[in-house]
Amino acid sequence: MERPAPAGIVTLKDVAAASGVSISTASRALDERTTSRSAAAAHVRKIAEELGYRRNSFASSLRRGETRTLGVLVPRLSDTVMALMFEELEKAASSRGYFAMVATSGDDPVDERSAAETLLDRNVDGLILATARLDDELPRLLRERRVAHALVLRTDGISPSALGDDEVGGYLATRHLIDLGHRNIAVVTGPAFTSTGTARLAGARRALNEAGIQPREEWLIAAGYGIENGYTAGETLLAGAPQSRPTAIFAANDNIAMGVMAAAHRNGISIPDHLALVGYNDTPLSARLPTPLSSVHVPLDQIAATAIDLIVNPGIEPLIRRSMPTLIPRQSSGAPQRTGT
Repeated sequence: MERPAPAGIVTLKDVAAASGVSISTASRALDERTTSRSAAAAHVRKIAEELGYRRNSFASSLRRGETRTLGVLVPRLSDTVMALMFEELEKAASSRGYFAMVATSGDDPVDERSAAETLLDRNVDGLILATARLDDELPRLLRERRVAHALVLRTDGISPSALGDDEVGGYLATRHLIDLGHRNIAVVTGPAFTSTGTARLAGARRALNEAGIQPREEWLIAAGYGIENGYTAGETLLAGAPQSRPTAIFAANDNIAMGVMAAAHRNGISIPDHLALVGYNDTPLSARLPTPLSSVHVPLDQIAATAIDLIVNPGIEPLIRRSMPTLIPRQSSGAPQRTGT
Protein backbone atom coordinates (compact mmCIF):
# COMPACT_ATOMS: atom_id res chain seq x y z
CA MET A 1 0.00 0.00 0.00
CA GLU A 2 1.45 3.40 -1.01
CA ARG A 3 2.11 5.89 1.77
CA PRO A 4 0.76 9.39 1.14
CA ALA A 5 3.43 12.02 0.69
CA PRO A 6 3.49 14.47 3.62
CA ALA A 7 2.43 18.05 3.02
CA GLY A 8 5.62 19.56 4.46
CA ILE A 9 9.33 18.80 4.19
CA VAL A 10 10.12 15.17 4.94
CA THR A 11 12.68 14.85 7.72
CA LEU A 12 15.05 12.06 8.71
CA LYS A 13 12.81 11.54 11.75
CA ASP A 14 9.84 10.92 9.42
CA VAL A 15 11.81 8.32 7.44
CA ALA A 16 12.96 6.58 10.61
CA ALA A 17 9.40 6.44 12.00
CA ALA A 18 7.93 5.11 8.76
CA SER A 19 10.72 2.53 8.51
CA GLY A 20 10.40 1.38 12.12
CA VAL A 21 14.07 2.09 12.90
CA SER A 22 15.99 4.60 15.01
CA ILE A 23 17.08 7.95 13.58
CA SER A 24 20.75 6.93 13.75
CA THR A 25 20.03 3.69 11.85
CA ALA A 26 18.14 5.61 9.17
CA SER A 27 20.99 8.11 8.90
CA ARG A 28 23.56 5.35 8.37
CA ALA A 29 21.39 3.69 5.73
CA LEU A 30 21.10 6.95 3.78
CA ASP A 31 24.75 8.00 4.09
CA GLU A 32 26.04 8.09 0.50
CA ARG A 33 29.63 7.60 1.64
CA THR A 34 29.01 4.19 3.24
CA THR A 35 25.83 2.89 1.63
CA SER A 36 24.97 -0.47 3.21
CA ARG A 37 23.66 -3.35 1.10
CA SER A 38 21.71 -4.96 3.92
CA ALA A 39 17.98 -5.66 3.54
CA ALA A 40 17.21 -3.27 6.42
CA ALA A 41 19.14 -0.42 4.77
CA ALA A 42 17.47 -1.13 1.42
CA HIS A 43 14.08 -0.94 3.18
CA VAL A 44 14.96 2.46 4.68
CA ARG A 45 16.08 3.80 1.30
CA LYS A 46 12.86 2.55 -0.32
CA ILE A 47 10.75 4.30 2.32
CA ALA A 48 12.79 7.48 1.90
CA GLU A 49 12.20 7.43 -1.85
CA GLU A 50 8.47 6.87 -1.41
CA LEU A 51 8.24 9.76 1.03
CA GLY A 52 10.24 12.06 -1.23
CA TYR A 53 13.02 12.52 1.33
CA ARG A 54 16.07 14.54 0.28
CA ARG A 55 19.16 14.31 2.43
CA ASN A 56 20.66 17.66 3.44
CA SER A 57 24.21 16.91 2.33
CA PHE A 58 25.42 20.40 3.18
CA ALA A 59 24.29 20.18 6.80
CA SER A 60 25.74 16.67 7.10
CA SER A 61 29.05 17.82 5.72
CA LEU A 62 29.21 20.76 8.12
CA ARG A 63 28.71 18.40 11.04
CA ARG A 64 31.70 16.40 9.80
CA GLY A 65 33.77 19.56 9.33
CA GLU A 66 33.71 19.42 5.53
CA THR A 67 31.67 20.94 2.69
CA ARG A 68 32.21 18.38 -0.09
CA THR A 69 33.27 21.23 -2.37
CA LEU A 70 36.55 21.71 -4.23
CA GLY A 71 37.93 24.98 -5.57
CA VAL A 72 39.45 24.90 -9.05
CA LEU A 73 41.73 27.71 -10.18
CA VAL A 74 42.52 28.14 -13.90
CA PRO A 75 44.26 30.95 -15.81
CA ARG A 76 41.19 31.61 -18.00
CA LEU A 77 38.11 29.73 -19.17
CA SER A 78 38.39 31.23 -22.66
CA ASP A 79 41.29 28.81 -23.18
CA THR A 80 39.79 25.63 -24.66
CA VAL A 81 42.10 23.29 -22.77
CA MET A 82 41.33 24.95 -19.43
CA ALA A 83 37.59 24.83 -20.09
CA LEU A 84 37.81 21.13 -21.03
CA MET A 85 39.98 20.46 -17.99
CA PHE A 86 37.42 22.02 -15.67
CA GLU A 87 34.62 19.98 -17.26
CA GLU A 88 36.57 16.77 -16.61
CA LEU A 89 37.35 17.87 -13.04
CA GLU A 90 33.64 18.57 -12.47
CA LYS A 91 32.74 15.07 -13.64
CA ALA A 92 35.50 13.39 -11.64
CA ALA A 93 34.60 15.36 -8.50
CA SER A 94 30.91 14.54 -8.87
CA SER A 95 31.68 10.84 -9.17
CA ARG A 96 33.36 11.07 -5.74
CA GLY A 97 30.53 13.06 -4.16
CA TYR A 98 32.16 16.51 -4.47
CA PHE A 99 31.02 19.74 -6.11
CA ALA A 100 33.63 21.80 -8.00
CA MET A 101 33.60 25.60 -8.25
CA VAL A 102 35.95 27.55 -10.50
CA ALA A 103 37.85 30.85 -10.33
CA THR A 104 40.26 32.43 -12.83
CA SER A 105 43.59 34.19 -12.33
CA GLY A 106 44.65 35.47 -15.78
CA ASP A 107 48.03 33.78 -15.10
CA ASP A 108 48.83 36.65 -12.73
CA PRO A 109 50.41 35.57 -9.39
CA VAL A 110 48.69 38.34 -7.39
CA ASP A 111 45.26 37.50 -8.82
CA GLU A 112 45.99 33.80 -8.32
CA ARG A 113 46.67 34.32 -4.61
CA SER A 114 43.55 36.46 -4.23
CA ALA A 115 41.34 33.90 -6.02
CA ALA A 116 42.75 31.07 -3.91
CA GLU A 117 42.01 32.97 -0.69
CA THR A 118 38.46 33.66 -1.89
CA LEU A 119 37.89 29.95 -2.51
CA LEU A 120 39.37 29.04 0.88
CA ASP A 121 37.08 31.61 2.53
CA ARG A 122 34.22 29.53 1.17
CA ASN A 123 35.50 26.56 3.17
CA VAL A 124 36.34 24.34 0.20
CA ASP A 125 37.80 20.98 1.20
CA GLY A 126 40.72 21.37 -1.20
CA LEU A 127 42.16 23.38 -4.08
CA ILE A 128 43.04 22.21 -7.58
CA LEU A 129 45.38 24.59 -9.40
CA ALA A 130 45.92 24.67 -13.16
CA THR A 131 47.89 27.90 -12.69
CA ALA A 132 51.18 26.73 -11.17
CA ARG A 133 54.34 28.54 -12.24
CA LEU A 134 57.87 27.29 -11.71
CA ASP A 135 58.46 30.41 -9.59
CA ASP A 136 55.06 30.21 -7.88
CA GLU A 137 54.81 30.86 -4.14
CA LEU A 138 51.21 29.68 -3.78
CA PRO A 139 51.85 25.90 -3.75
CA ARG A 140 54.55 26.44 -1.11
CA LEU A 141 52.15 28.48 1.02
CA LEU A 142 49.47 25.82 0.69
CA ARG A 143 51.94 23.15 1.82
CA GLU A 144 52.97 25.25 4.81
CA ARG A 145 49.32 25.82 5.77
CA ARG A 146 48.56 22.12 5.23
CA VAL A 147 45.80 22.93 2.76
CA ALA A 148 44.75 19.91 0.70
CA HIS A 149 45.64 20.70 -2.90
CA ALA A 150 46.70 19.25 -6.23
CA LEU A 151 48.24 20.83 -9.31
CA VAL A 152 46.88 19.88 -12.75
CA LEU A 153 48.49 20.18 -16.21
CA ARG A 154 51.41 22.10 -14.67
CA THR A 155 53.65 21.24 -11.72
CA ASP A 156 56.15 22.95 -9.47
CA GLY A 157 57.90 19.60 -9.01
CA ILE A 158 56.98 19.36 -5.31
CA SER A 159 53.24 19.59 -4.63
CA PRO A 160 50.90 16.70 -5.55
CA SER A 161 50.41 16.98 -9.31
CA ALA A 162 48.43 15.32 -12.09
CA LEU A 163 49.59 16.13 -15.60
CA GLY A 164 50.54 14.73 -18.97
CA ASP A 165 54.13 13.70 -19.61
CA ASP A 166 55.04 16.87 -21.46
CA GLU A 167 58.63 15.87 -22.14
CA VAL A 168 57.45 12.71 -23.88
CA GLY A 169 54.80 14.69 -25.77
CA GLY A 170 57.36 17.19 -27.06
CA TYR A 171 59.59 14.30 -28.10
CA LEU A 172 56.77 12.51 -29.97
CA ALA A 173 55.77 15.63 -31.92
CA THR A 174 59.32 16.47 -32.98
CA ARG A 175 60.27 12.85 -33.71
CA HIS A 176 57.25 12.67 -36.03
CA LEU A 177 58.56 15.62 -38.03
CA ILE A 178 62.06 14.14 -38.15
CA ASP A 179 60.71 10.78 -39.33
CA LEU A 180 58.94 12.59 -42.18
CA GLY A 181 62.35 13.83 -43.32
CA HIS A 182 62.48 17.33 -41.84
CA ARG A 183 65.70 18.77 -40.47
CA ASN A 184 64.89 22.48 -40.47
CA ILE A 185 62.54 22.36 -37.50
CA ALA A 186 61.37 25.24 -35.32
CA VAL A 187 59.70 24.96 -31.92
CA VAL A 188 57.24 27.50 -30.54
CA THR A 189 56.67 26.63 -26.91
CA GLY A 190 54.85 28.13 -23.95
CA PRO A 191 56.08 30.64 -21.37
CA ALA A 192 59.33 29.78 -19.61
CA PHE A 193 57.59 30.05 -16.23
CA THR A 194 55.42 27.01 -17.01
CA SER A 195 56.47 23.39 -16.58
CA THR A 196 54.55 22.60 -19.78
CA GLY A 197 56.62 25.03 -21.82
CA THR A 198 59.98 23.90 -20.48
CA ALA A 199 59.19 20.16 -20.58
CA ARG A 200 57.79 20.17 -24.13
CA LEU A 201 60.86 22.09 -25.31
CA ALA A 202 63.12 19.61 -23.50
CA GLY A 203 61.39 16.74 -25.30
CA ALA A 204 61.82 18.47 -28.64
CA ARG A 205 65.51 19.06 -27.95
CA ARG A 206 65.95 15.37 -27.07
CA ALA A 207 64.44 14.29 -30.37
CA LEU A 208 66.60 16.75 -32.32
CA ASN A 209 69.76 15.69 -30.49
CA GLU A 210 69.03 11.99 -31.13
CA ALA A 211 68.76 12.77 -34.85
CA GLY A 212 72.01 14.74 -34.84
CA ILE A 213 70.21 18.00 -35.59
CA GLN A 214 71.61 21.15 -34.04
CA PRO A 215 68.61 23.46 -33.59
CA ARG A 216 68.94 27.11 -34.50
CA GLU A 217 68.40 29.01 -31.27
CA GLU A 218 66.39 31.72 -33.04
CA TRP A 219 63.97 28.97 -34.10
CA LEU A 220 63.27 28.01 -30.49
CA ILE A 221 60.70 30.58 -29.38
CA ALA A 222 59.08 30.84 -25.94
CA ALA A 223 55.68 32.43 -26.47
CA GLY A 224 52.36 32.63 -24.70
CA TYR A 225 49.67 30.01 -25.23
CA GLY A 226 47.23 32.21 -27.20
CA ILE A 227 46.47 32.25 -30.93
CA GLU A 228 47.92 35.76 -31.15
CA ASN A 229 51.20 34.47 -29.66
CA GLY A 230 51.37 31.80 -32.33
CA TYR A 231 50.66 34.35 -35.05
CA THR A 232 53.47 36.62 -33.85
CA ALA A 233 55.92 33.70 -33.66
CA GLY A 234 54.80 32.50 -37.08
CA GLU A 235 55.44 35.93 -38.59
CA THR A 236 58.93 35.90 -37.09
CA LEU A 237 59.71 32.44 -38.50
CA LEU A 238 58.00 32.65 -41.89
CA ALA A 239 58.36 36.22 -43.15
CA GLY A 240 61.83 35.72 -44.65
CA ALA A 241 63.07 34.13 -47.86
CA PRO A 242 62.19 30.43 -48.37
CA GLN A 243 65.76 29.25 -47.74
CA SER A 244 65.81 31.02 -44.36
CA ARG A 245 62.55 29.49 -43.14
CA PRO A 246 61.94 26.23 -41.27
CA THR A 247 60.18 23.47 -43.20
CA ALA A 248 58.41 22.24 -40.06
CA ILE A 249 57.16 23.72 -36.78
CA PHE A 250 56.21 22.04 -33.53
CA ALA A 251 53.76 24.31 -31.69
CA ALA A 252 53.42 23.53 -28.00
CA ASN A 253 49.63 23.89 -28.03
CA ASP A 254 46.87 23.96 -30.63
CA ASN A 255 46.20 27.68 -30.13
CA ILE A 256 49.81 28.46 -31.04
CA ALA A 257 49.50 26.15 -34.05
CA MET A 258 46.37 27.97 -35.26
CA GLY A 259 48.22 31.27 -35.00
CA VAL A 260 51.09 29.82 -37.03
CA MET A 261 48.55 28.64 -39.63
CA ALA A 262 47.23 32.20 -39.94
CA ALA A 263 50.77 33.59 -40.34
CA ALA A 264 51.55 30.96 -42.97
CA HIS A 265 48.42 31.87 -44.92
CA ARG A 266 49.30 35.57 -44.78
CA ASN A 267 52.76 34.80 -46.17
CA GLY A 268 51.45 32.57 -48.94
CA ILE A 269 52.86 29.37 -47.40
CA SER A 270 50.81 26.24 -47.94
CA ILE A 271 50.34 23.68 -45.13
CA PRO A 272 51.44 20.90 -45.49
CA ASP A 273 52.96 21.44 -48.97
CA HIS A 274 55.54 24.01 -47.87
CA LEU A 275 55.31 23.77 -44.08
CA ALA A 276 54.58 20.83 -41.78
CA LEU A 277 52.91 21.69 -38.48
CA VAL A 278 52.17 19.75 -35.28
CA GLY A 279 50.20 21.13 -32.33
CA TYR A 280 49.56 19.91 -28.80
CA ASN A 281 46.49 18.94 -26.69
CA ASP A 282 44.35 17.64 -29.58
CA THR A 283 41.49 20.06 -28.88
CA PRO A 284 38.16 19.29 -30.63
CA LEU A 285 38.70 21.98 -33.29
CA SER A 286 42.08 20.57 -34.39
CA ALA A 287 40.51 17.72 -36.38
CA ARG A 288 37.93 20.05 -37.99
CA LEU A 289 40.18 22.80 -39.36
CA PRO A 290 40.33 23.24 -43.16
CA THR A 291 43.70 21.51 -42.91
CA PRO A 292 43.25 19.07 -40.02
CA LEU A 293 45.99 19.60 -37.45
CA SER A 294 48.34 16.87 -36.30
CA SER A 295 48.44 17.11 -32.52
CA VAL A 296 49.51 15.40 -29.31
CA HIS A 297 46.54 14.00 -27.40
CA VAL A 298 46.52 14.39 -23.62
CA PRO A 299 44.03 12.28 -21.56
CA LEU A 300 42.32 15.05 -19.59
CA ASP A 301 39.79 12.63 -18.09
CA GLN A 302 42.59 10.54 -16.61
CA ILE A 303 44.38 13.63 -15.31
CA ALA A 304 41.17 14.89 -13.68
CA ALA A 305 40.48 11.56 -11.95
CA THR A 306 44.07 11.49 -10.68
CA ALA A 307 43.81 15.05 -9.32
CA ILE A 308 40.66 14.22 -7.36
CA ASP A 309 42.35 11.10 -6.00
CA LEU A 310 45.32 13.17 -4.83
CA ILE A 311 42.89 15.34 -2.83
CA VAL A 312 40.70 12.54 -1.45
CA ASN A 313 43.60 10.18 -0.65
CA PRO A 314 46.48 12.50 0.30
CA GLY A 315 50.04 11.36 0.88
CA ILE A 316 49.98 8.26 -1.33
CA GLU A 317 53.07 8.00 -3.53
CA PRO A 318 53.84 8.99 -6.17
CA LEU A 319 52.73 12.52 -5.51
CA ILE A 320 53.53 13.63 -9.07
CA ARG A 321 51.65 11.45 -11.56
CA ARG A 322 52.08 11.78 -15.31
CA SER A 323 49.66 10.41 -17.90
CA MET A 324 51.07 9.29 -21.23
CA PRO A 325 50.31 11.41 -24.32
CA THR A 326 49.83 10.04 -27.83
CA LEU A 327 50.52 11.57 -31.24
CA ILE A 328 47.54 11.96 -33.59
CA PRO A 329 48.91 12.49 -37.15
CA ARG A 330 46.66 14.42 -39.53
CA GLN A 331 46.94 16.33 -42.79
CA SER A 332 48.98 19.29 -41.48
CA SER A 333 52.23 17.30 -41.22
CA GLY A 334 53.74 16.14 -44.48
CA ALA A 335 57.21 15.34 -45.80
CA PRO A 336 59.43 18.25 -46.89
CA GLN A 337 59.02 19.33 -50.50
CA ARG A 338 61.84 18.07 -52.67
CA THR A 339 63.60 20.57 -54.90
CA GLY A 340 65.53 19.78 -58.03
CA THR A 341 65.61 16.48 -59.90
